[in-house]
Amino acid sequence: MEVRETADLLERRWQLSIIYAALTGALRFNEFAEAVAGISPRMLAERLRDLEGAGLVQRTVIPSSPPTVEYRLTVRGRRLGPLIEAMREYSREPV
Repeated sequence: MEVRETADLLERRWQLSIIYAALTGALRFNEFAEAVAGISPRMLAERLRDLEGAGLVQRTVIPSSPPTVEYRLTVRGRRLGPLIEAMREYSREPV
């Protein structure tokens, strides 16, 4: 992915928050919904599909009763961790 394509993906509303939630342990849809305050279920589903399509999240159906779905960052998705941490550190610096 070129820099512009990556920026286009990550600047979509909620994307960084969802990735951050995944980095901090969210796996299931409801965990993401709780971690990302204000996101609608429809938007969360759409953004998770976007991240899956970009190869940043892997969706896995767990055969249980009822079936459950988990979303995990791929290796490519986890590589965004230092970028997000740098953004957190930057936001903490005095102005």
